[in-house]
This record gives sequence, C-alpha cells and structure tokens, in this order.
Amino acid sequence: MPAGPDLDDLIKLYFRLSLSNKEILAILAHTNHIVISVRTLKRICKRLNLFRRKNQSDLEEVLAFVQHEIMTNGQMQGYRWLHLRAIQQGLVVSQDSIRRIIKLVDPQGVELRRAHRLRRRQYRCRGPNALWHMDGYDKLKPYGIAINGCIDGFSRYVLWMEAYTTNSDPKVVASYFIKTVSGIGGCPERIRADRGTENVSVEEMQMFLRRNHPDSFAGERSFLYGRSTANQRIEGWWGILRKQSAQFWMNLFQTLQEDGHFTGDFLDKSLIQFCYLNLVQDELDEVVNTWNSHKIRPRSTDDTASGRPVIMYSFPELQC
Repeated sequence: MPAGPDLDDLIKLYFRLSLSNKEILAILAHTNHIVISVRTLKRICKRLNLFRRKNQSDLEEVLAFVQHEIMTNGQMQGYRWLHLRAIQQGLVVSQDSIRRIIKLVDPQGVELRRAHRLRRRQYRCRGPNALWHMDGYDKLKPYGIAINGCIDGFSRYVLWMEAYTTNSDPKVVASYFIKTVSGIGGCPERIRADRGTENVSVEEMQMFLRRNHPDSFAGERSFLYGRSTANQRIEGWWGILRKQSAQFWMNLFQTLQEDGHFTGDFLDKSLIQFCYLNLVQDELDEVVNTWNSHKIRPRSTDDTASGRPVIMYSFPELQC
C-alpha cells in the first residue's frame, strides 16, 4: 500500500509510543487494516526521519532533558522510564546513554532507587477486562486535590487517572466510569474497590450492565469489595505514581505550607486548585501515557503477563 498522510500519521504515533517494528506492523494490520512489509515500514520511517539509533540527538540536549526531569518530577524515575519519556519527546538516544547520564548527574537518586525493592504476592488474571481495580489517591487531598484511578488487572493498562477537587462524590467517580465504558464500548467482567461511599453509583451501574450475562460473575457478583490496601494492582500503581509525579507536588505544597503560604483553609485550597489542578492533571496524563506504552519485562518468579500495557489490553491476541 502506498504511503499517505494517514499512514504517515499512524506510523509517527506508534513510533512515538516506542513500539517495535513488529508491533507497529501488527497493529496496522489488526486495527487499521493496513498491511505493509517491514521494508516498506523502514522506508517510510526513513522518509519521516524516525530513527531509533541513527542521527542521535545532541548530548547536551539529552543532558538538559534528563536534568529537567530530575529537577521536576523525575527524581525517582529509572533509566528505562526516562528513556521512553525521551523518545516520546522526539529525542533519539540509546537506553545506555540515558543510564550513564543519570548515573553522572544523579548518583544519589540511583542509590535510592536501588533500595527498597518489595516482593509482592503473585497475582493472576484471565485477560483484559476480566477485573478492573478502582481506588482513590489522597496524598494531595490535604491541599485540595484528590485523585481517582482505575487499572486493568491483566494488562496493567491505566483506564483513567483523574485529578479533581474531590474523589469522594459518587457522581464524580461514576462519571469516570461512564466515560471509560462508553469509550471502549463495554464494561468489565468484575470491578474491585474499597467500601467507600464514593463507589456506590459505580457498583449499581456495573451490576445493571452485567445483570443478564450468563457467566458466573453476572449481576451482584460483578462488583467486589475489599480493603483498599489489599487492592494489589491499583496499590502497586500508586507507588509508581508517587515516584513519577505525586512526590514532587507533595514536596512543593509542603514547602508552601512550611513557608506560611498555605494554612489548609477553604480559600487556600481553592487557590491551589485554581493554580495547580490543571497542571497536576496534565502531568497525570503524561505519566499514564508513558506507563501504558512502556514494556513490562517478564519475571522468572511468576507467570504474570508481560509486554506493553496498551498492547496487552487492546490486542492481547497479538504475539509481538
């Protein structure tokens, strides 16, 4: 098939997601019904100046990018995560170069990331949309910003991650669920959440949508309640979020408080929301996009699915 603007845009998009040539070809064929050869793909990438190793970006530019990330929300980011962020920003740089630069400019951070590796219990899930994990994140709540998120248990694909003035209002949480279900054209087999009142509307909608399904998880069995700390998938994600974004905002707001610029009253929280809420949401979107397109490596300790969350969720049948 001859290259055209639509195909060019698709290839640019998939390339910026750091997908391999094999993954790009598989998605083009499966989703866009466009079948091209590896040779054609390489030729188009060359014409579009999309290179993985050739024409490496200037090291000063890469160094400036890494320093900016470390100075803002990247203090706890590993070199694989930062490498993917660099590719998504249009830089052409090897993973090893990023690793060496981080070790040079942030040796203390390297040691911090090397410590505190937790061993969690083994998790199993049958496939995409078999189980969604919902939860609220309250670390920024003292400053007026509340986060709610949902992650697919099988693929670890983040379905939504929203910052707002509250995550306790059932109507607000339900709006995230409705938007996601409408976007994908269906609901999950089951949802797991804690017993907070913010989840009652989602529970009712989920059980209604699953009321006539013939499987053993239909109706009332389609929504599971449990302790928030035992909601393993989303709890694991909160750890990622804190390293990649939330800790930066926690430090910033705490500094405002220590300097006497934030007392915790309604007016101060409203000012934080007015000034920072959209910025926090923009950063959440960036973290989610990077997470969903990064590659989860297989582990010898269990048989949990490995690969890119966006591929495992949307195209589990593709063996890329």
